[in-house]
Amino acid sequence: MLKAPQHQVAGHEAAGIGKLGPLVDESGRFYKPLQGDKRGSNEVAFYTSLSTNSEIPEHIQRFFPRFYGTQHIEASDGSGLLPHLVLEDLALGRANPSIMDIKIGSRTWAPESSEKYVEKCLKKDRESSSLPLGFRISGLQIYRSKELGFWKPGKKAAMKLSTEEVKLVLRRFVSSNTLDDLDLKPDCAFASTVYGGSTGILSQLLELKAWFEDQTIYHLYSCSILVSFEKELALEGKDPGAQIKLIDFAHVYEGRGVIDHNFLGGLCSLIKFISEILTAPGECKIEVSAKADQKDLTHSANGVVADQKSLTDAVNGVIADQKNLAESDNGVVVDQKNITNSVNGIVADQKNLAESDNGVVVDQKNVTNSVNGVVADQKNLTDSVNGVS
Repeated sequence: MLKAPQHQVAGHEAAGIGKLGPLVDESGRFYKPLQGDKRGSNEVAFYTSLSTNSEIPEHIQRFFPRFYGTQHIEASDGSGLLPHLVLEDLALGRANPSIMDIKIGSRTWAPESSEKYVEKCLKKDRESSSLPLGFRISGLQIYRSKELGFWKPGKKAAMKLSTEEVKLVLRRFVSSNTLDDLDLKPDCAFASTVYGGSTGILSQLLELKAWFEDQTIYHLYSCSILVSFEKELALEGKDPGAQIKLIDFAHVYEGRGVIDHNFLGGLCSLIKFISEILTAPGECKIEVSAKADQKDLTHSANGVVADQKSLTDAVNGVIADQKNLAESDNGVVVDQKNITNSVNGIVADQKNLAESDNGVVVDQKNVTNSVNGVVADQKNLTDSVNGVS
């Protein structure tokens, strides 16, 4: 029997009458509706390529959901038989998983995208941590206890978490004191168990990073890393089943021999933050309330404005209103759309970027540009404070 996924934290949901979204069955398969435009065919093409490409090592294949082809099934919105991707149900066998959907990349739109779609993506990137950090949290749920259930902020609230709030959530994700009072300083009690160790999240991310430093087959835009573990198992001193999986491939394009620096940069940034938690689990610079409605949130310690609707400048110089083609005090280019473009529209020259207080790329003077405008080599860039390289 098909039903809506119990632990979905982002994306379109099937829950509710007349809503089109993914479904799961009892055999462990996840049915994702194919989008009617080229995004649907792009995702099918990617999974088909991934499953048949001998250049993808087995140890990297495990970071992707298993692909079982496509199938016409009754759509969740009652519109009749529609084509669906048939994938592995990543929540199968998990009773109360804590889950984070982390969208990777400072830019979530591909060069081939329409102007309308680019504007839509830029708006979300500007209102989230995508531009300053290279990633954003698209959705999450954190298991608290049998009595309290999950802490699960709204998707809009999660997406608009500020830079410092994202750091806080990464700590809360592995803490035992994840209660309703989110002003409590997270204790990071499960950091070493979930993030650390030879099979922990950090180790898996580093393995993925090593591949992205060399692979030039794919460029992944608007792709997410799904992070999950079982808190109850961690409390019992058992293996919490910490794992990462890459999901959402409607915007994958051929790499054409060029490294995917957009994805790699965001991945390095996430790795840096998690490494810092393991190094100093007791440190937490700010205390904020990540409520469902963030309109009234106050400024975080470094001045990043939690309420981005007011379009005011943060103390560290990151401009909240990025519509004007200007640079903030920390050198972050405000709008990447109209700055010098390469042949396919990717930023061609980033020579003047300087190190920002929040860890944006330190120095890109010596990188070279590929024919299609993607920076050809960033391997030797010095790591910034948050690990974007």
